[in-house]
Amino acid sequence: MLLDGILTKGVSGATRQADAVWAGAFYPANMYIALLTYTAPETEVDYALPDHSDWVRKQFTKGLFLVCGKGNGVADHVILVRPVLRGKLDAVLASDPFVVQRLARYDVIEFTATRTAQELLAINEAIAS
Repeated sequence: MLLDGILTKGVSGATRQADAVWAGAFYPANMYIALLTYTAPETEVDYALPDHSDWVRKQFTKGLFLVCGKGNGVADHVILVRPVLRGKLDAVLASDPFVVQRLARYDVIEFTATRTAQELLAINEAIAS
């Protein structure tokens, strides 16, 4: 599973029952991995970077984004998104200055979280409320 590979990379041994909790009851909706790929040369993308950075910061402030960072081959940037209705996510991603200026596009991987590491239980509690 793609998410298992991301979350367990660098972790030795199999996941123990004590290390993960079934999270079906905590997640009212699917979660997403948004993959941003540049469609324009990076020199053009750089001009819009300050606006994109402000937009990303606002999504974290609103609580929509959980993690983001530079991609390593599959995409230029990767974002882990909290459970939300897909239409809302699509609208938010369409408002990214990179997308508005046609400098990048998003591919979205939708998944249902079924286990959560103990360290992420606080996220589960926030999602359940």
